[in-house]
Amino acid sequence: MISTWGTAAGRTLRAVRGASAPTTYTLIVLCSLLFVLGPASGLTVAYGAGDALLAAQRAYFRHWGVVPADLFHRPVREALTPATALFVHGSWVHLLGNMLFLFVFGVMTEERMGRVEFSLFYVGCGYLALLGYAAANAASEQSLVGASGAISAVLGAFLYLFPRARVTSLLPFLFFLPMRFPAWVVLPFWAALQWLAAGSSGSGPGVAYLAHLVGFGLGFGYAWLRYGRERARGRGPGAAVVADAGATRVKSAAAPAPEGENQS
Repeated sequence: MISTWGTAAGRTLRAVRGASAPTTYTLIVLCSLLFVLGPASGLTVAYGAGDALLAAQRAYFRHWGVVPADLFHRPVREALTPATALFVHGSWVHLLGNMLFLFVFGVMTEERMGRVEFSLFYVGCGYLALLGYAAANAASEQSLVGASGAISAVLGAFLYLFPRARVTSLLPFLFFLPMRFPAWVVLPFWAALQWLAAGSSGSGPGVAYLAHLVGFGLGFGYAWLRYGRERARGRGPGAAVVADAGATRVKSAAAPAPEGENQS
């Protein structure tokens, strides 16, 4: 059994090293592994069941997630929580949704930025997105977990770098029929939905839409400042890069250049 796991781990590591976007794939593997081993997955018997499992989940989210009230009252002790929270997820739906978005939009963005810059961009923007949400809810005792702030930054950068990339999506109000639209249509529409949801959401448990908006703005702004000069010189991102993930497909075209926690 141990040798089998060792062989599988070795194959995964070699695949990640040889991939065109190793940071993206490493983040997906790491977030998934941490979730499966943590209490939120419900798969680890060491955390117990019933009330014991719920208590373990709450303690886990509070320890590794961002608690705004603690962050601003004990800034030295809690300074790393906006970074650690990026690797913690509250449910299977939360994890799978985030990892799908990261896979679809992260690969091309990392290929454009390079692995080192993309790694710093992802963690830095994710940290600031959660910090922004915490600042707006400084008195909240709810823990905030999830990678959505960082992934929203990836979406913002993708919009600037690949505005004419074709995104195939399943839209509920169109009976989930697959429709293809350019990124400059899909991603601003997504951001508008986050804005509307943020305006109607409370400060209790739920989705931290404000973190999505902050991350999206940071990502777009970074790409604009970092790559705007190259675009003006006519050296925009190239074409013929395709990423396919189930029901979502992105193809770049030549561009002119569980309870008791908030989930981001």
